[in-house]
Amino acid sequence: MRVIIKENSDNVSKWAADYVAYKINHFKPTKGRPFVLGVPTGSSPLGMYAELIKLYKAGKLSFENVVTFNMDEYIGLDSSHPQSYHYFMQENFFKYINIKPQNIHILNGMTKDFAKECSDYERAMRNVGGVHLFIGGVGVDGHIAFNEPFSSLESRTRVKTLTESTIKANSRFFDNDLSKVPTMALTVGVGTIMDAEEVMIIATGKNKATALKHGIEGALSHVWTISALQKHRHGIIVCDRDAASELSKETVEYFMDIEKNNY
Repeated sequence: MRVIIKENSDNVSKWAADYVAYKINHFKPTKGRPFVLGVPTGSSPLGMYAELIKLYKAGKLSFENVVTFNMDEYIGLDSSHPQSYHYFMQENFFKYINIKPQNIHILNGMTKDFAKECSDYERAMRNVGGVHLFIGGVGVDGHIAFNEPFSSLESRTRVKTLTESTIKANSRFFDNDLSKVPTMALTVGVGTIMDAEEVMIIATGKNKATALKHGIEGALSHVWTISALQKHRHGIIVCDRDAASELSKETVEYFMDIEKNNY
């Protein structure tokens, strides 16, 4: 596991965006050989998306031959709902870049057949050759995507009931009204994420510090699904000082030392 510790959230966003751009540009994607990117929603990736848009507008990055798969979507929100993840991705990223609509994949929270929707999503990832880089955030309870505590570390795309803590955390996007927050979602599984060639988790703020401590220094556990990253052959956590504040001094010094040439 690599852990990149930056001074603040702006620096985290810049590093993450530069890394995504490097991976895409180095891959040299074509129509027949696209770069496949797993993408998240929420507050954590917003700065990264803004930086990626800047790189695109500066002519330093193209998404013409990039295929995306989103991590999750609320059940019961259609794509035009302002808090749906379809809407989020369009308004915060996709409408500003040259990605082809047919290359965008987001789970359908309005489907009548959840099992088929989930199996089709897994099949679509396999059919395109798998995800090259899956990006995600982490919840205060250590969940990645909507894989809440006690989710199987081998889980696949499925329906997931959201915990009270996740509903409370997401209520800030619903006028702080808990009754407006969906209680269920479709989500890729931990195993789905870990199938990617590379996984990068973005974490900023002191409220993510406990999750990072368990994910980096704790035992592998389905209680903290972020800990699954410990077993990934190419796992990266990029975080700010606040998110790293509960890590031991020795851990911080170690990663600051070995990553000093990657800043």
